[in-house]
Amino acid sequence: MGVMAIAVLALIVLNIVAPSVTSAGKRAISKFVGRVSSEAESGQGNDTTAQQAHFTNVDGTVRVKKANSNTWVAADYTLPLEKGDVIQTASEGMARVVFNDGTNYTIKQDSLIVIEENSATAQQTQVAVNVTTGTVDLSTAMFNQGSSSKVTVAGATASLAPESTAMVHNDPHSDQHEILLKKGAGEVSRDGQVVHLSDFEKVSFTGKSASMTKHKEVGPPTLVSPANMMPIFSTGPARSIDFSWTPVPGSAAYRLRISKNPYFSSTLIDHRVPDAQVEVPGLGEGAYYWEVHSIDNQGRESVESERNRFTIIPKGNEQVSIALQLDPFVQHGHVIEVMGKTDPSARVMVNGREVALVANDGTFHYFTPPLPMGESVITVTAQNARGGVNTQQQKVVIQ
Repeated sequence: MGVMAIAVLALIVLNIVAPSVTSAGKRAISKFVGRVSSEAESGQGNDTTAQQAHFTNVDGTVRVKKANSNTWVAADYTLPLEKGDVIQTASEGMARVVFNDGTNYTIKQDSLIVIEENSATAQQTQVAVNVTTGTVDLSTAMFNQGSSSKVTVAGATASLAPESTAMVHNDPHSDQHEILLKKGAGEVSRDGQVVHLSDFEKVSFTGKSASMTKHKEVGPPTLVSPANMMPIFSTGPARSIDFSWTPVPGSAAYRLRISKNPYFSSTLIDHRVPDAQVEVPGLGEGAYYWEVHSIDNQGRESVESERNRFTIIPKGNEQVSIALQLDPFVQHGHVIEVMGKTDPSARVMVNGREVALVANDGTFHYFTPPLPMGESVITVTAQNARGGVNTQQQKVVIQ
């Protein structure tokens, strides 16, 4: 404003003192004044700032190439992820990334994504990711009107509504591209065509396709038992477990998968079963994850259901203790970074959500979803396979 005032004053003085100055010179000063004024106006209320995303889970080989570097580095929980960064998973690698608006991406094996936008104003957030190759699952949180969460694959851009989940697959080698909306609402645009999606609707196309094709997909069942995070006590080295889920109309069979890790990079059980329940024998002590797919009469398979975790614990009468040490919390805007250490074989929950990876030395790392303004309580619970439980709570204030 001060510079503009001086320029205006100079123009007035110039007209009085030196009327013979060429009109071109006066126009130059006027143009400068107009440009300064325009820049000042465009800057008002435009306090857009770059944001950082973070890894919340890393399993196997995952690497990152920063926007300002040509060097790949190993993914790390402390590594901030910014606009222009590239994330790549190997054939045995998987990762989960959480953005400040609560949007999270699970990047599956053999995938590569680019963070194209990650910014925010006081009221709105903008997140955009390009899936160059591979498969990702993503979910959006609740965000304000005017905010956006977009994912691009092979020239098609999906804009997702708040609290929506989707799966994106890009196979450039076979020229197969898919965007499946699992829950919520969204629209996909490509070359002027716009397709609106609701629950379990998918668009697919090839690079040569003139238009996208919309399909209705069979939905997965809802898991019933064992419930998520359920402890199951055993009196022997192994026991049988009953699995059940809700029947899906139109399903001819189901596919049950059981794994020892949350990413299902390897499986213990992968069976086709005719009904919505089955007994699995011979499961020993430890933590397990399970999921179910529906299979319709045409042999088409649904995406996986939600994944439940249960733990088989040897039954005993003795009181079991477990260590739990929390480091000072680190605040990143509305997101709290939780770090600590417990028994290497323990499972850890933060505000009811499981920390997917506890390292061999017992250390763990977790980023909370965005917390509301004001005071919140962070509850951290550790539980080992012998039934030991340790819970700690701390208050945090978001201002």
